[in-house]
Amino acid sequence: MADQPRIAVVGSTMIDLIAYPPRVPAEGETIQGRDFQLGFGGKGANQAVMARLLGAEVAMVNALGDDVFGDMTVANFETFGIDGSHLVRVPGSSGVASIWVEPDGTNRIICVAGANDAMVPADAARAVTALAPALVIGQFEIPQPVTTAAFSAARSAGAVTVLNPAPAADMDPDLLAVCDWVIPNEVEFARLADASSDATDDDIAAFARRTGTRVVVTLGARGAALLGEDGTVRRIPAPAVAASDTTGAGDAFVGAFAYGLARGLDEVDAVRLGVRCASDSVQRPGTQRSFPRDVEVGELLPHAASRGTRTLS
Repeated sequence: MADQPRIAVVGSTMIDLIAYPPRVPAEGETIQGRDFQLGFGGKGANQAVMARLLGAEVAMVNALGDDVFGDMTVANFETFGIDGSHLVRVPGSSGVASIWVEPDGTNRIICVAGANDAMVPADAARAVTALAPALVIGQFEIPQPVTTAAFSAARSAGAVTVLNPAPAADMDPDLLAVCDWVIPNEVEFARLADASSDATDDDIAAFARRTGTRVVVTLGARGAALLGEDGTVRRIPAPAVAASDTTGAGDAFVGAFAYGLARGLDEVDAVRLGVRCASDSVQRPGTQRSFPRDVEVGELLPHAASRGTRTLS
């Protein structure tokens, strides 16, 4: 098998506390949930795991608390073979996400950043320089100056930078200036582009012209919209599936798309791979545990798999 690309993820880790209620409780109301799971999450960690499951050499750059959740997170990365040499421990709590998943698969999430907010820009830049990756992924669950420093180091080394601007927030212009790709969902795109919520082709093209970035907008069950190199928008549909839990689907897309891009797939194939991995993940509960693995990955996109993706035994 050819050498796999090295990807650095400068981003968040969370412990997911996932409840499955029959409905959302009203104000002041207590209801009984149907199920509960404790899982590993954080947008950065999720994207790292998806890229690793596809075969990339992945390193995680993050700060963890000195609590048991931090210990668990380190051990989880080890099980996937993700490089944790640039994880640091700081006093206090690790990141936590409280998640409600409704019967139709939609979710509501409250994130508490914890140690994620203790990341230091200079440390992130040094980590990226030392790792010398082909591609660096970032998100909005850590301070934007940290991602800016990491992306600046990546640009200096000739690495591609991919930003998932989630959860929705205004973007620091300095960060935007060092982004090659920006991958929001429709809600995030509407805020960044000051556009309508349905992410029209004109809105996407205008945002790319204004920012000088490449753009993919994820559309949930409708797939994704890619602004091609020729300046036209191509919409890649998602397969029809029965969704049980959409938590982490966007992260599965970003991790898979970034892998495809770093592996040298055509950008349309990279988007297809992202869409198929995301669509596959929503059919199972949880975040990282729902991501496709084993023989499933090779079955998702055969023509892309033959050009570099792998199955895990």
